[in-house]
Amino acid sequence: MAREQKAKAKMEQAKGKAKEAVGRTTDDEGLAAEGQAKKSKGDVRQAKEKIKDAFKR
Repeated sequence: MAREQKAKAKMEQAKGKAKEAVGRTTDDEGLAAEGQAKKSKGDVRQAKEKIKDAFKR
């Protein structure tokens, strides 16, 4: 389960980063902001998984 969540976090981060880059390239501030939000959501998910791993040990 933890691997699945970590993979999901990485995928969210990658999608967000790509979306943000496309938004900046096309001067679409909305798309860039949406990408940044998705990337941040992935960052939070990854941090949560790291905390869970720390308490498992």
